[in-house]
Amino acid sequence: MVIGLLFLGFNSQAQDIWVAPASADKLVNPLKGDVDAAATGKRTYRMLCVVCHGAKGKGDGVGGAGLKPKPTDLTSAEFQAQTDGAIFWKIEEGRSPMASYKTALPEKKRWELINYIRTLK
Repeated sequence: MVIGLLFLGFNSQAQDIWVAPASADKLVNPLKGDVDAAATGKRTYRMLCVVCHGAKGKGDGVGGAGLKPKPTDLTSAEFQAQTDGAIFWKIEEGRSPMASYKTALPEKKRWELINYIRTLK
């Protein structure tokens, strides 16, 4: 079963905002700026995230249509303003309806995914 990264942060249609703890902001992306990591992250995104977040990250994937809250628009300025650490924490921890990827996706793959998500802005 493929579960997308349903919402990683801000969503204009959501009633509440998902905020990572301040400690997450201190997490440093060891692959920041690595073009190869972004390319690998794109493959992961296509396998796990596109179903809910859509091909361009707008939160318009077919799997997310009936979800509450709706999947986050990963291209939004609000989402992109988060630190890599905050996004990493959200991918790792999850929050219903988004699954936790702490055990399903190795740490390096999570950082690669973040590098790709940064290209969506």
